[in-house]
Amino acid sequence: MTLENLQAPNFTLQNENGEQVSLQDYQGKNVILYFYPKDLTPGCTTQACDFRDRYEDFSDLNAIILGVSLDNAAKHTRFIEKHGLPFSLLVDHDHKVAEAYGVWTLKKNFGKEYMGIERSTFLINKQGIVEKEWRKVRVKNHIEDVLNYLKTGIN
Repeated sequence: MTLENLQAPNFTLQNENGEQVSLQDYQGKNVILYFYPKDLTPGCTTQACDFRDRYEDFSDLNAIILGVSLDNAAKHTRFIEKHGLPFSLLVDHDHKVAEAYGVWTLKKNFGKEYMGIERSTFLINKQGIVEKEWRKVRVKNHIEDVLNYLKTGIN
């Protein structure tokens, strides 16, 4: 499943403050929408902190960052406060948005199979089109890849 060059699936999710956030709220901006498995875990913390550390670079390119996981608003708040994250984390408790983006997948860990979020990032352009997607993301250098694409590749 690829969403590149298609209209991004719209959504409305609760953020860490209990406010409703919709993709359409960001029309006219580039949106970095990233899905991650779980707050306060090593890989997810590294990824979030990498986005945090380059936040101004993304802002300078008219891009906002939104993270999405199944975790609840209280856990998102702890994650944001512990690591000083300057962007919102959204609650996809019923994994409907993860399903719409094709990142709710069968995972295997230590011989167990379960459904979960596959770490993925989507760059949605100012017109609401998925400009670029990164699936099965490895955290190392990922934020640089997204930033470089945003600098050079966006329509």
